[in-house]
Amino acid sequence: MRILNITAQKPDSTGSGVYLAEMVRCEVAAGHSAAVICGIAPDDPLPFPSCVSAYPVHFETDEVPFPVCGMSDEMPYRATRYRDMDNKMVSCFRAAFAKRIERAVEEFCPDVVICHHLYLLTALVRSMVSDIPVFAICHSTDLRQMRTHSLERDTIIEGVRTLTGIFALHGEQRGEIIDLYGCESYSVQVLGTGYNSSVFKASSPQSQEESELSLLYVGKIWEKKGVGCLLDAVDQVRVPGKQLNLCLVGGHNDAAEYQRFTQQAAACSAAVEFAGRLETHELVRAYQNADIFVLPSFFEGLPLVVVEALACGCRVVVSDLPGIRPWLEGHVPDAPVVFVRPPRMRTANDPYPEELGPFSERIACAIGEAAHLAPFEGDMHSLTWEGLTARFVSFVRPFCKG
Repeated sequence: MRILNITAQKPDSTGSGVYLAEMVRCEVAAGHSAAVICGIAPDDPLPFPSCVSAYPVHFETDEVPFPVCGMSDEMPYRATRYRDMDNKMVSCFRAAFAKRIERAVEEFCPDVVICHHLYLLTALVRSMVSDIPVFAICHSTDLRQMRTHSLERDTIIEGVRTLTGIFALHGEQRGEIIDLYGCESYSVQVLGTGYNSSVFKASSPQSQEESELSLLYVGKIWEKKGVGCLLDAVDQVRVPGKQLNLCLVGGHNDAAEYQRFTQQAAACSAAVEFAGRLETHELVRAYQNADIFVLPSFFEGLPLVVVEALACGCRVVVSDLPGIRPWLEGHVPDAPVVFVRPPRMRTANDPYPEELGPFSERIACAIGEAAHLAPFEGDMHSLTWEGLTARFVSFVRPFCKG
């Protein structure tokens, strides 16, 4: 098959970017032809082999004179918030991507188009491409954008409703998509997420003091990811005979907030390291050397980092957000995962302030519980990117000509 992959964002750096890049890798490995339309900054490299046809839109140029648009309001790189876009910016965005869509369809001749995010670019693709099947994958951030402001809302809903099909990360998200966009239930399927099994795997950890308990967080260093609550929690954990250390992996884009975290960490009884963004081989080593992976987010889709952590043998503590528990229990029922009830939210993005203290206490209790679980050694073969891409291809192939 000839598969055209489309995202408005950078094709790396975030969960949805990794999702696209890994699908492209697996498409090529399986013998398909792949092309990509994406948004990048002027000096960004493209993380694809030369056999992949790329049609990038360069932001921060005369053509599009503002940074790449981000599906989260705070991205790990310089980005434009959709809520801040005016009519002129939307017109620039549409014109630039329309040129790439037209060119890619003419030159690459795709059998199928797969868009990432049920949002502005996907609606544009559907309005331009009517004689080729167009599918889209939801990544949760798109749903949050739709709930928090009204940019091009009616246009986006109409475009999403007319897609050939939609893929959700999990069952609960499937219901959200149907309700929010008014889609027919038969058009929305669950695809899930995946991991790179040749990279993320358990190995013998480096020598570590028996008296240490190593915690790991991977993600944006951001309040809404629960980083502040995690730092509060590590001061409350009591595991007899164990000294805690916490490694925080990820970038940040709010200097003042990051400084507050470093000051908070300096006052912690646990040793806290801010490792920044790591290369893949360094990230794998961090997973392999951690006892417990902690992801205390206030909201998530289906976090890839949890799957990667389990694949590397970690025990996991994660917020009990919609869809995550049933998906994990359905695919890796024996995984050593402790779920933490998240704080009540007053908006789509912000919890009630009085909920944060009790949430930190629950995280601390969950870490203590996870410390007594055995490291994970289960079978995760069904969750590989290869398996996910094969499921995607088997579903879309009947819709394609020839």
